[in-house]
Amino acid sequence: MTVTMRRTFALAALIAPSTLLAVAMPAMAQSPQSVRADDRANYVRAVAAGYKAAFLCAGVFNAGRSERQIEALDLKGIYPEYDEIVPTLAAQVDRRAGTVSVTFDRQLPPRHAGWSAGKGCTLAPIGAATAFGARATPPRPAGADPRPWPMGDAGIAPRPDEALARVVERAFDGAYGRGSETLGVVVLRDGRIVAERYRDGFGPFTANRTWSVAKSITGTLVGMSRVDVRRPADIPEWRSRYGADPRARITLDQLLRMSSGLHSDTAGNRTDAIYFGGTAVTQQATSWPLSSRPGERFRYANNDILLAAHSLRTTLGEKRYRALPTLLFSTLGMHHTVAQSDWQDNFILSSDVWTTARDLARLGQFWLQDGVWEGRRLLPAGWMRYMTTPAGPQPDRSEGYGASIWLFGPAQGLPAGSYSAQGNRGQYVMVVPSHRLVVVRRGEDPGGARFDVARFTADLIAAP
Repeated sequence: MTVTMRRTFALAALIAPSTLLAVAMPAMAQSPQSVRADDRANYVRAVAAGYKAAFLCAGVFNAGRSERQIEALDLKGIYPEYDEIVPTLAAQVDRRAGTVSVTFDRQLPPRHAGWSAGKGCTLAPIGAATAFGARATPPRPAGADPRPWPMGDAGIAPRPDEALARVVERAFDGAYGRGSETLGVVVLRDGRIVAERYRDGFGPFTANRTWSVAKSITGTLVGMSRVDVRRPADIPEWRSRYGADPRARITLDQLLRMSSGLHSDTAGNRTDAIYFGGTAVTQQATSWPLSSRPGERFRYANNDILLAAHSLRTTLGEKRYRALPTLLFSTLGMHHTVAQSDWQDNFILSSDVWTTARDLARLGQFWLQDGVWEGRRLLPAGWMRYMTTPAGPQPDRSEGYGASIWLFGPAQGLPAGSYSAQGNRGQYVMVVPSHRLVVVRRGEDPGGARFDVARFTADLIAAP
């Protein structure tokens, strides 16, 4: 035995067996890179499971839809990193308890979502052992309201002429976007439903998620609260006894106009951790630093609207904050609409509202009427002018942006003064004041497909 060999065996005697194994067999040890990759993969699976739990819960209990339908539409054509994972995850829907659980990992508990009255579905954070929500059998979603339109559903019998009916029909056959999946269309003229159509399996009382149409709902709620939008937003997390937080000067107006100057990791500021990861709004949305001076650049961001809604919670107090969406929905007869919250009771008002095409038509008509409904003024006079007037930096695209709403006109082939609330997967509420027209299109467009709402609206205007 050589001296070198004797030294090696002597050293080995001092090393723990597990460490010796790693030294002797380096190929079996995990590198830092592989550990990080595994951790990332586990997190993506957890978020994908949250996506499935959230949509099954809301689709089944808010909308009364079947699991099969939700899996075929809402859970297909989603973000690429989840699209292949979601179908492989086992889900359990407990209709008596109003809960959904989705298994994704051998060590962590399933992802849980639970329904409760008036709140819809709440997604529990990753690692939570149970769902939040009432352990009572949810009632079936409400059907027709016997009152006349617009407060109810009686007296609705649209008889569109042939030209108008043809335009609406084309919205369902892909004419306005290859691969698009239209679920429903409602057209109002002078406040009356003149055309309405739904895909098989859907109807006037079948809800789905608004996605970013909720941002324009947030702008409406800010108007109802009558706060001064020129003042800094009321964000407690930006107050510090250690010194001035530079974000504390961001105004509500800048949040509504997407000009906060806050950094975000992706264009559009995907907030998957909040939407599907179960992270609270106050844990993530408040944490981003500035990347430019407030008011100097437009950057479309979920966080800006989440922060605007969070500011209302601080300014108004818990009772008024919780009641605000209900006040809007009940006043307009939007009885199939619910604003959902995170597990710390923050409204997720950048995206997570479930509603129907008719309820969104009521909302569009409310905007068209300058915030007056059935003779009652709910918005301050001039608020809709504020929401639909561009100010400050604008997006790098043909459409303009007001305060939480997109602006259309001749550049898009529409009359000046047109505006639209818009959401992911093809949710649109287009208002054309000069033609007293409201157009609602609900969709489940898969990734890459885009419905041309401007051309659709222009064709509706052109139809007799």
